[in-house]
Amino acid sequence: MTRLLANRLLVTGGAGFIGSNFVHHVLAHTDATVTVLDKMTYAASRESLEGLPAERVSLVVGDIADAETVDPLVAEHDAVVHFAAESHNDNSLDDPSPFIRTNILGTFTLLEAVRRSGTRFHHVSTDEVYGDLDLDDPKRFTEETAYNPSSPYSASKAGSDHLVRAWVRSFGVQATLSNCSNNYGPWQHIEKFIPRQITNMIDGVLPKVYGDGLNVRDWIHADDHSAAVLAILERGRVGETYLIGADGEKNNLEVVTAILKYFGRGPDDIEFVTDRAGHDRRYAIESGKLRAELGWAPRFGDFEAGLADTIEWYLAHEDWWRPHKQATEATYAAKGQ
Repeated sequence: MTRLLANRLLVTGGAGFIGSNFVHHVLAHTDATVTVLDKMTYAASRESLEGLPAERVSLVVGDIADAETVDPLVAEHDAVVHFAAESHNDNSLDDPSPFIRTNILGTFTLLEAVRRSGTRFHHVSTDEVYGDLDLDDPKRFTEETAYNPSSPYSASKAGSDHLVRAWVRSFGVQATLSNCSNNYGPWQHIEKFIPRQITNMIDGVLPKVYGDGLNVRDWIHADDHSAAVLAILERGRVGETYLIGADGEKNNLEVVTAILKYFGRGPDDIEFVTDRAGHDRRYAIESGKLRAELGWAPRFGDFEAGLADTIEWYLAHEDWWRPHKQATEATYAAKGQ
């Protein structure tokens, strides 16, 4: 059990998918206490925090863009780990405004709070800020890759990254940043690609793949992401950015084929649907800096092992995702997806 120098953590978005996995990881591997600040939108879940010790975890329902809520909380903690974000690309195409409010104004509000209090800050971002790569391009994203966001979601995250760097340089805020590849694992909302396909298969429905299915994502299990963020919080250099990836490049057809294989189905049992507007072609992360400087390595180096772990979780937690399935599929059906 590790004692963190920042032993009182404020985790924004800690009832969401990646944030709640981080809270579980912190409690399992450190003696820190955690306050979760979460707006409890549709993507958050109280169930993801159930069963955790009340003396070490508390939940505050509030908006990160509300300074009256944020300021006193930040002042009471040693560090802020900022996961909270609107993150679904399709939703950002339908209505960008919540993405601007949460991802940009919310990050600004947190930065002003940590500037006043001197609290350590870690900002969690995405590889989508870099745009995309050609399928036959051998390059991967690095910490030096130029930003080239292509959706309202990725543009809002790019804006929040720039704010953090500006507050480090202009005001001496003690901040680090990380940009991570696509996560999968427990508690992910079924609107997302992998849990949607898993729950379709549980229901005996063919998995649905955008366009030609050749779009490539670099997949990482949420627990490996959590371990990387904890390593950055403990040992990362202030002002630095660290890319987090697990060498998990797979195109969508490969991911769906692996899910089909788990359920004993053939690789042709796929329904192709209308592609997403502005769909990035390929993401790929070079995480050498994180591994060399901080000694981090993924536990789920084998994607199929991590995927099997995730499928088993959804099979065991149907009571959690079932109430959302019909509405989620109706939303996709309206778009021909």
